[in-house]
Amino acid sequence: MSVERAKLVAEAGYRCGYCLAHQDYIPWVLEIEHLIPKAKGGSNDESNLWVACHTCNLFKSDQTHAHDPVSGRLVALFNPRQQIWKHHFYWSADGTLIIGRTACGRATVIALNLNNLIAVTVRRNWVKAGWHPPV
Repeated sequence: MSVERAKLVAEAGYRCGYCLAHQDYIPWVLEIEHLIPKAKGGSNDESNLWVACHTCNLFKSDQTHAHDPVSGRLVALFNPRQQIWKHHFYWSADGTLIIGRTACGRATVIALNLNNLIAVTVRRNWVKAGWHPPV
């Protein structure tokens, strides 16, 4: 890979671009992911790379689009390199759920299973520890 991992992780603020999990709070190393997967013509250029936790990267797989559960439209998934997280998502009042504000946000929440049982349980404990949600 042509881009230095440490540079990307620092640029991402040591957080997953999708669920915002911080490197300090997860048991695995943040992964470099292809926004447009290589299987779909994506490159190793820095502009196509970002940082994701293992779970988000696993669920994203080779997806680039998903259906918005409200409108049913096929929309592009959230691009953490080009889009601002808070424009597309917000935290539930208790800080455990990621809620989509936009079609893109809603589709990404579903496609990446951002509110899976394990993630929500872990976030609940992060909230108790005062580590979450990120500001």
